[in-house]
Amino acid sequence: AGVIRYMVLLLTLLGTWFIMEMYFHHGWKAVSLRSWLGEKLPRHKCGNQKSCPQNYFAFKIISGAANVVGPLICFDDLVLMSNVKNNIGRGLNIALVNGTTGQLLKTDTFDMYSGDITKLQTFLQGIKRGTLVLTASYDDAATKMNDKVRAYFTELGSSHVGKLGFRDNWVFLGAKGLMNKSPFEKHIKNNKETNKYEGWPELLEMEGCAPRKMD
Repeated sequence: AGVIRYMVLLLTLLGTWFIMEMYFHHGWKAVSLRSWLGEKLPRHKCGNQKSCPQNYFAFKIISGAANVVGPLICFDDLVLMSNVKNNIGRGLNIALVNGTTGQLLKTDTFDMYSGDITKLQTFLQGIKRGTLVLTASYDDAATKMNDKVRAYFTELGSSHVGKLGFRDNWVFLGAKGLMNKSPFEKHIKNNKETNKYEGWPELLEMEGCAPRKMD
């Protein structure tokens, strides 16, 4: 009987340790002590980790994963481009937003592997001052990239477009008329030694708060 009680106690302790590890240490990144206890956690726009102050727009940009899962662009809690909306494509996925009102102006996709690069050149050239430009790559974003297109993105505040290469992943938020380099940009090289997927690097995710254009 003593042995049985000892085994029951041991199993209870092991079970308690497992639960503590699962919920409080690792947490599955989605389960916290507060949510486990039933406390409702606040939801921020676009599902971001933090809320944005007044006169800032919340955004989230996720690049595509290899050539399988398409990108997502969310702005001020509205999904602008995604697989679900069926408005994304291979290459560059771009959403234009009014920097003052936050209103969506236009979305478009540009095949950067076998498409006509003049379509993208015309699109970028027509962007008006005060427009926010949200960009996400999918599959390949650079095969058709030329110096003219790179110069347009540089004017929008990009620091990485000049070195964007075949199957690199890239997410970027810039603006027409931006006086400095944009702080909202991520870029990861296609490298067979470090790629998460066989021929592509891991996806990129970027979230933040874009200031509203006040003048």
